[in-house]
Order: sequence, then C-alpha cells, then structure tokens
Amino acid sequence: MRLFTTLATGLLSALFLLVALLATVWTALALWYRIPGDGLLRGLAVFLWVVFILGLIVFGRRYPLAAASVFLVGLLAVGIWWQTIRPRLDRDWAPDVARTVTGTIGNDNAGGGDVVTLRNVRNFRWTSDRDAEPLWETRRYDLDTITGTDLVLSYWGMDAIAHTLVSFSFADGQRVTFSVEIRREKTEEFSSIAGFFKSYELAFIAADESDILYLRTNMRREDTYLYPLALPRQAAAALFLTYVHAANARAETPQFYDTLTSNCTTVIFDLARLVTPGIPMDWRILLSGYLPSYLLDQDATLWKLPEKELRAKAAISAKALAQPTNGPQYSTIIRAETAP
Repeated sequence: MRLFTTLATGLLSALFLLVALLATVWTALALWYRIPGDGLLRGLAVFLWVVFILGLIVFGRRYPLAAASVFLVGLLAVGIWWQTIRPRLDRDWAPDVARTVTGTIGNDNAGGGDVVTLRNVRNFRWTSDRDAEPLWETRRYDLDTITGTDLVLSYWGMDAIAHTLVSFSFADGQRVTFSVEIRREKTEEFSSIAGFFKSYELAFIAADESDILYLRTNMRREDTYLYPLALPRQAAAALFLTYVHAANARAETPQFYDTLTSNCTTVIFDLARLVTPGIPMDWRILLSGYLPSYLLDQDATLWKLPEKELRAKAAISAKALAQPTNGPQYSTIIRAETAP
C-alpha cells in the first residue's frame, strides 16, 4: 500500500510538473506575441515571468503547496488577461487584406437560379511579391452556370503545409478564387508560431486568379498545384454560397486565425462539411500538404491517377513562369494540357 501511494504521488507530481512546464512556456510565448509594444517591452514581460517562475521554484522547496497555489493564481491572472484579447475589424490593415469580400444573393431576371453579387473582389496587378496596383471590383456570378471547381495548393517551405484555395469557373469565362487568409496589419509579418497566439484576424478574400494565383506562382515562386474536383454543379453552388455566408459573417463579427484549428484548410473543411456532412475528418486536413492523397482516398478529383502522376499533372507553377502574364490569359495558361 505504501509503495502504491508513493508511486501515485510521484506520478501526480510528475504530471503537475509537466503541465506547469507547458503552461510556463505557453505563457512566455503569449506574452511575447501579445503584449503591446516593441521587442524591448515584450522581452521585459517575458523576463519578469521567468523570474516569477524561478522565484516560485526556490520558494517551493520549503513551501511546495503555497508555491503551487501562487502559480495557479498567476495562471488564472494570465487566463483572465487572455480572455480580454478580442479580434477587431478596425486595424491598420496591409493593402492586400484592407478589404474582405461580402456578397448578396438574388435571382436572375428570368426567375431562375441564384445570382450572387460579390463586393470587394480583389484584382491587383502585382509588380513584386509585396507591391501591386490595387483594384477592388464588384462582380456578379450566376450559380446555375458553374462549370468547374478547383482546389489549389501552394507550398512555400515544408512539404507538410500548403496554403489552400478554392476556385470556381463559370460558363461566361469568369473565374473567382476564395482564400481564407491571415489579416495582417501593415507592420506585421506572418509567423506560424504567432498564429497560435491571437496574432492575426481571419480574412475571407475573393480574387481573380490572375491576382491571387499569379502572386504565388510568379511573384513568390511557390510550388503550386491545381486539382479539378469531382463536384456536381449543385454541390459546387452550395459550396460557393457557404463561402458567401461565412464571409458575410466574418465581415460583421471578426474571428482570430489559429495555425492549428482555424486556418485556410480547416475552414474550407468546415464549409465543405456543411455541403456534404459525411466527409471524414483526417490528419491530412491539419497537414494540408498531404491533401492530394486525401482527395484520392475520397475519390474527389476528376483525374483518376496515382498520387505521383496526379501531382505532376496538377503542377502549374512552371507553366505560369514559362508564359508570364497576369492578364486574362493567365487562367488559360495554367490549365493548358491539363484536361483529363
């Protein structure tokens, strides 16, 4: 019995120390990324937190229960502070996310299907990976004329992570791409670690392919792939509408981006589940770079090919770079010789 009590006490102590260590590291990062001010002020906040923890360790050698109690009170104070950090709509945004898309839904003149009017469709002309001639447009799309839906994956570093976009094509030649992105302020740079700590709001962007895909293939030189989806027109229209409703909601009620739980891929998955509730959750939703194999498992692509051949056929960056244009021909160029 004494042995069992000793082991149980040891395990509980080890568990408490592990949780305390994780909480200490998380709090230090939260202070670094969310305390207002320059690096010196944020560094001072982290330093004071570390001094506080070291002081508790020394104090805890003689008074362990008291030290643990003070630590928990400190975490409670951090938790209260954390809950006061709210997303906003009125920051000094970077130009490419200065506006977010919103839409209204009506009927065509013949009383037929849904016609969606999108406001703030981005159609920038990029001159570098940071500079562009800004242009925001209002466009109308007849959902009865959707001819295709494409999933776009753009890789900028590691194989496991890709930015995810969805592009819709229409019979009149129009195309529009939806992207869920971080809404950076003018002075901010993206950091995947900062994305865990309420550093960025979530932005719904709708853009012309010659803007949002050209930026990735030609300006940023990202490794980009376009996968035509086996999505019936009715389901594609429903997905389009879920984007519009979600974008309208975020334009009124802001939400924080989260690197793990609320990012470009998880939001798309949530929207897709509204259209097809039976879509299974999978680890490749979180590690979006591996989505091609997930698409194959779900029989979701028009091209019925082994994964290696599918990726090769879907690659568009080399085509875009071979005939560099960010005009109306861009969409044709990236799809050249890619028909099934």
